[in-house]
Amino acid sequence: MKLKSDKLGIQMHKWATDLYPICRSLTGEGVRSTLAYIKTLIPDLKICSAPSGTQVFDWTIPDEWTIRDGFIEDESGQRIIDFQNHNLHVVGYSEGVNKRLNLAELNNHLYSLPEQPNAIPYITSYYSRRWGFCITHNQRIRLKEGYYRAVIDADLKPGVLNYAEYILPGKTKKEIFLSTYICHPSMANNELSGPVVTIALVQWLTALKNRHFTYRIVFIPETIGSIVYLSQNIEYMKQHVVGGFNITCIGDERCYSYVPSRSGDTLSDKVALHVLKYISSDFRRYTWLDRGSDERQYCAPGVDLPIATITRSKYGEYPEYHTSLDDLSFVTAQGLQGGFEALRQCIDVIENNVYLKTTVLCEPQLGKRGLYPTLSTKQSAVDVQVMMNLISYCDGTRSLLDIAEIIDQPMVKLLPILKSLLKSRLLEVTGRQQPEI
Repeated sequence: MKLKSDKLGIQMHKWATDLYPICRSLTGEGVRSTLAYIKTLIPDLKICSAPSGTQVFDWTIPDEWTIRDGFIEDESGQRIIDFQNHNLHVVGYSEGVNKRLNLAELNNHLYSLPEQPNAIPYITSYYSRRWGFCITHNQRIRLKEGYYRAVIDADLKPGVLNYAEYILPGKTKKEIFLSTYICHPSMANNELSGPVVTIALVQWLTALKNRHFTYRIVFIPETIGSIVYLSQNIEYMKQHVVGGFNITCIGDERCYSYVPSRSGDTLSDKVALHVLKYISSDFRRYTWLDRGSDERQYCAPGVDLPIATITRSKYGEYPEYHTSLDDLSFVTAQGLQGGFEALRQCIDVIENNVYLKTTVLCEPQLGKRGLYPTLSTKQSAVDVQVMMNLISYCDGTRSLLDIAEIIDQPMVKLLPILKSLLKSRLLEVTGRQQPEI
């Protein structure tokens, strides 16, 4: 399905709205329900599983978590905290419990944010057994002395970790890798913005004619999911992946952000920096020391995939992060549209980053090829100068991205010019890899 760009942001927000209520975690029915929904939009999506207890590099896939309900009742039997009202209320991966406690005992199992008194925090305990509830600090300070009943109807037992992949073939087996995660409960930017923008990118790529690269796209639980996927595909990916992006926190309307690969000089890094400086000159540039999402796994020593991260408000850097304030009003249709456009332009740059060489000696005669304007204006003079600057660097040793950087023009502006120059046979493509000099 191909959507008009003016409607795409609205459609992505609709997808996020549909997925928002689902209680996701590393494993379990929430992940399966989310992947099933995504499969309705990407029919060829392949849903996979890996059993609990499987050793993956230095990690072990955890037991599957199933939660059915969770609440705290006061002495009158009134539910003061209810998982059914918001799924952030229960600490992720909590053990089952049914216990009567006084307020002091209960407080040992409560989590709140004094500095954000109206926010429910997002807390998890994946690899240590405990139970707990998350509560706004305003609710917490209103709790009265007395006894409470804490109930979490949940269990942890061997099951599977689910994830999904989609391989979209191109002319070459060289791959662009796109990764996003599907393991957080009801948070809109730090979760759903990544999957819905990725879905839109898949639909755009599927409709894209003459794709040069093959695209490997994955929807995974963060951290353990990327480790599982790498454990199964690392050798092939190291030989075939030439670029790609970790897609997360891409749906709000604040500034764009960039987190580099560990080396900082991959094709993905160069493309991200080029695109972002023309989309939003005030974008925030982070370093590898600011990493925190799945770029940690993809760029780890010995893995070294060329993966960078483009976000809007970066994870961990905006006040709504990991709280109930990261909701569907924070993520907007306009924000999602902007995030999609940034990544679409990055892919466009990668797809069209060819090496070029002129086919004539000296300065070409543009007029006889219909490339010189018949009416001279200030703008036509600027346009001709951009064309001549492009031609002047086409000696077969520089890529189009290299030239765009040298002449200080967005590569997307050069693409229609390049199309005209190729059609008139003033330029020829000499390859996609850096020539041997």
